[in-house]
Amino acid sequence: MKPAGSSGLGALGRSDVALAVVAHPDDESFGLGAVLSALARSGTRISVLCFTHGEASTLAAGVDGEERLHEVREAELAAASRALGLHHVELCDYPDGRLSSVPVSELAEVVRALVQKVAADLLVVFDEGGVTGHPDHVRATEAARTAADHLRLPVLSWSVPQRVADELNTEFGTSFAGRTADEVDHWIMVDRQAQLTAIACHRSQSTSNQVLWRRLELTGDREPLRLLPTRT
Repeated sequence: MKPAGSSGLGALGRSDVALAVVAHPDDESFGLGAVLSALARSGTRISVLCFTHGEASTLAAGVDGEERLHEVREAELAAASRALGLHHVELCDYPDGRLSSVPVSELAEVVRALVQKVAADLLVVFDEGGVTGHPDHVRATEAARTAADHLRLPVLSWSVPQRVADELNTEFGTSFAGRTADEVDHWIMVDRQAQLTAIACHRSQSTSNQVLWRRLELTGDREPLRLLPTRT
């Protein structure tokens, strides 16, 4: 990573090539969208590794059957990636909802291979615990961190503020795990326009997603980031 430039990452520095590692199509937009857009605008070349096609989603508005949803979500991911200004997208076909059954070593090897392919110097992930506790999100972050430990790469994680998590859990009965101010390494100012355009590309998942829209409303124009420590 280079010293901080116009990315707004402050002491966390600026990356030349970042790889976002996520579990489902839409994670790159709903969760990481504003952060990835900010990095892209600063000149960082961004790729995304998505482990599943998200075919088991229960949000799928107007789409019948896992096979059809598999195709729809692949197309949505491609469109959203263009909206975010991403350089490369690699979509795997691991089972949606059962990613935790795949050995972390296998998933980490997929991450490692793509890191080397795109020459990434930074990994971007959902926070420890997957932000919402979803096992697929947890596994994707575990895989990224395992690869990063071996490659000695920094891992930047996105979370939600504690107050936002508490409000969402109260309103919707969700299981967001937020971060208090002293747990956050940096707050990045974001322009959500590209993220909102990308979210709209995921029509099957965003049409009736009240939690998503409420989270964006509560969060405002700042996103909390943490630099996860190496474990080796």
